[in-house]
Amino acid sequence: MKYLIIGGTGLISTPMTRILLESGADVTLYNRGQREARFPAAVRTIVGDRTNFTQFESQMSEAGTFDFVIDMVCFRPEEAESVVRAFKGRIHQLIFCSTVDVYGKPGLRMPYKEDEPRNALTPYGKNKVLCEDIFLDAHARGDFKVTIIRPAATYGEGGTIIHTFGWNTTYLDRIRKGKPIVVHGDGNALWVMCHIEDVARAHLAACGNPKAYGKAYHTTGEEWMTWNQFHQTVAQAMNAPAPELVHIPADVLYQLAPEESAITYFNFQYSNVFDNSAARDDLGFRYTIPFLEGARRTIEWLEARNKIANSDLDPFDDRLIELWKRMIVSIKDEFSAV
Repeated sequence: MKYLIIGGTGLISTPMTRILLESGADVTLYNRGQREARFPAAVRTIVGDRTNFTQFESQMSEAGTFDFVIDMVCFRPEEAESVVRAFKGRIHQLIFCSTVDVYGKPGLRMPYKEDEPRNALTPYGKNKVLCEDIFLDAHARGDFKVTIIRPAATYGEGGTIIHTFGWNTTYLDRIRKGKPIVVHGDGNALWVMCHIEDVARAHLAACGNPKAYGKAYHTTGEEWMTWNQFHQTVAQAMNAPAPELVHIPADVLYQLAPEESAITYFNFQYSNVFDNSAARDDLGFRYTIPFLEGARRTIEWLEARNKIANSDLDPFDDRLIELWKRMIVSIKDEFSAV
């Protein structure tokens, strides 16, 4: 079977490409050639810019035929439309990497199921909804088979560990140095993580799988952790003491630092847990890497490459924590005096 991965060197697609190469599959990547590949063997790569639609579609026409196209980096409806033009009637199946961010927050039920209303809150999620619809329309017309994969938070070697302010690695440095950690709200919203190896295998299990045609699946973690538990587990993975957790309401964080905390305000402050039983039943999806183990592997990968930033050079968290604690003391003193 011949596979084309649009992307191929990213967080999820790196283990995906490696797994395919190890199986002896015929693999081609399409990407901008700007990221160093981390594969044990050379792989055919077509270098180009998918947002140059004329170029992309011409390159795909010249590339020959593929059985499966796995699109890991489609973020806008215009890109989805270009994919349909490029591959209509020329491939058997498209696997589209979408996101659980297609859903509104908070959810109407817990855990989220795949038929939850797709009332995305962010431009990223809204665009993924539009892309899904374009691909499902192509499936309905018979242009090619389509399967949609909706991962939640993914992590692993090559990436980092998410937290209240996103993906910067000063968070990890703060934990190993015993510094306090900002946590949104009371830290009791539920969160899940899934290692890239498990998510990658689910994408591949959809290829040529008749059960998966025209469907969407959650490939999500199964350890429902509060954010308080999450941070404690990360500290355990680093052999660091349990951190002091400084709880600040998400709306306050967004008012004080909207750029840094937008992801928390629109997403993390709500519980994010998902029913992945359909993926387990149809794709054989399995959650095989516990978060403690996966976090330890991710952190070791970062440490071996000196990729954890020095938190001493970034005063953001310390300044925020100092101001918050000072304000709480002031409010308590003033309230007690009433």
